Amino acid sequence: MDVIKPSDIDENWDVVIKPAVGLFDINFKEIWNYRDLLSLFVRRDFVAKYKQTILGPLWFFIQPLLTTITFTIVFGNIAQISTDGLPQMLFYMSGITMWNYFSDCLSSTSSVFTQNASIFGKVYFPRLIMPMSIIVSNLIKFSIQFSLLILFWVYFYMQGAEISFNWNLLLLPLMILLMALMGLGLGMIISSLTTKYRDLTFLVSFGVQLLMYASPVIYPLSTIPEKYKIFILANPMTGIIEGFRFAFLGVGTFTLDLLIYPSVFTFIVMVIGILIFNQVQKSFMDTV
Repeated sequence: MDVIKPSDIDENWDVVIKPAVGLFDINFKEIWNYRDLLSLFVRRDFVAKYKQTILGPLWFFIQPLLTTITFTIVFGNIAQISTDGLPQMLFYMSGITMWNYFSDCLSSTSSVFTQNASIFGKVYFPRLIMPMSIIVSNLIKFSIQFSLLILFWVYFYMQGAEISFNWNLLLLPLMILLMALMGLGLGMIISSLTTKYRDLTFLVSFGVQLLMYASPVIYPLSTIPEKYKIFILANPMTGIIEGFRFAFLGVGTFTLDLLIYPSVFTFIVMVIGILIFNQVQKSFMDTV
């Protein structure tokens, strides 16, 4: 009886799964090959969130609308905070729309390991697919809320409000990309740390809310005293929100310099986030 040695077998595998051995061992080609899985996760995140609710997708409109009304009453009418001459509804809704996308990306990505441990422990796929799907599904939500902002913009424009687009609107894709990558990078760093330090979960929940008040969501940058302005500008979301308002409404203190710091910050955070995420994914099932 002939004995067949393993070396005699011609093994032509379609996919070979090997453990990552280094911080920089990231297979982006593999992520592209799993793009169908990415679309399935996006559909799951987008559809399942309001699947058993009465109003369903209408919540995408209700949430920013109710928040805008609350801010208009509290900060615009009671606190009398300036909006640089812009209609209060437009001013607050523009800030809320941009901030919601960033905060949703950060909050959802920061719990990706703990919330999806059951999936990670059963089947193999590139782990970066999961946080990337969160960014894309939130982008769909952002598009819906942005359409609501457009409707309000048209209404106030027809009413004679002094608002206008300008060439900075061409920077909108860059600003959206910066928000997405910033939320993704910070979220992956926090998610990697929460596998061992669960306290960070509670920190993120109210830390994001506190960070909003350090962003020009409810006030324009022009109203900040000079001695405190450096602290507000230290927030990378400041330049993005100011840039969006200036491009969309034509009012603000925006210059292109305000996007340099968010761009550098986002690049650094993304690199650190991917490296830490790539390292922790190897053993997080032992600690999560």
